[in-house]
Amino acid sequence: MKAWLLDEPRTPLRLADVPIPEPGPGQILVKVRGAGICHSDVAYVEGHFPFQVPFPVVLGHEVSGEVVALGEGVTGFREGDRVASAPSATDAPGISRDGGYAEYTLLTAAKTVTFPDAVSWAQAGAATDAGLTSYAGVVEHGGASTGDRIAIVGLGGLGMTGARIGVLAGATVYGVEPREDVWPIAAKHGVTQVVADVAEYAGQDFDAVIDFAGFDSTVTGSIRAVKPGGTVVIVGLGGSSVTLSPMDLVSRNVGLRGSTPSGNPDHLTAMLGWIAAGDLHIETTEIGFEDIPEGIARLARGEVKGRLVAVS
Repeated sequence: MKAWLLDEPRTPLRLADVPIPEPGPGQILVKVRGAGICHSDVAYVEGHFPFQVPFPVVLGHEVSGEVVALGEGVTGFREGDRVASAPSATDAPGISRDGGYAEYTLLTAAKTVTFPDAVSWAQAGAATDAGLTSYAGVVEHGGASTGDRIAIVGLGGLGMTGARIGVLAGATVYGVEPREDVWPIAAKHGVTQVVADVAEYAGQDFDAVIDFAGFDSTVTGSIRAVKPGGTVVIVGLGGSSVTLSPMDLVSRNVGLRGSTPSGNPDHLTAMLGWIAAGDLHIETTEIGFEDIPEGIARLARGEVKGRLVAVS
């Protein structure tokens, strides 16, 4: 099969012919139909993230595809099923084994779900990480539910998806985004109000604030905007360090935590259900398999809006 290999950090991806992997116990072999390109892949290529597998590696952890073969003990799937798998930091294609920048890859059956034709390959691929990162921050770790008031800091691709997920979860959602041209889009997604700086929300006593920016000023402002006993969730990695006031945390019993997807297939099922129903759409741009290296370069240059997904 054809695969894009990374021989070592800070080198170009290399197209090569490699053997099709064979599914082991608990694994599914899929023909890759959608492979999302993530900022994490840029970090791997540039040598900022450590690798769990030896070089050369096949990146690509946002995978949707068709079932080709089942490993020992796998039931509930059949050849031709449209599937996607919920990644985690320790179990995902492109992270703990070779990934989706290839014609075939392996998925963990216990984390894999099927989805209907109403969900495109691109939407399903993006949902596995771009979608689940937002879901984890807003619902799993932010606890957004009916009757809650939450704020989303940073209405970029992930933050806007997170805002919509908060609305679908039943919360009243407020936004923070300095780019005013984004505000009307947020309103269409159900966001009640948007301000330019989270400092404007000081004392609003939100149940949770989910920070998709991750700068010193946004984390500090989020702590002052959440209610006593509320939660601030950090998803974004915009800054390299944060200076905190212990008084702000301790005197108001504020919980502060980081967030990344946990690999829960039920969360992916919820995401795909919203997409199939037309309630959620992740902004994606489709490219070809041959365009993956240039797609990573475009993402590194900051030229991508939403998610790039290589489809075949």
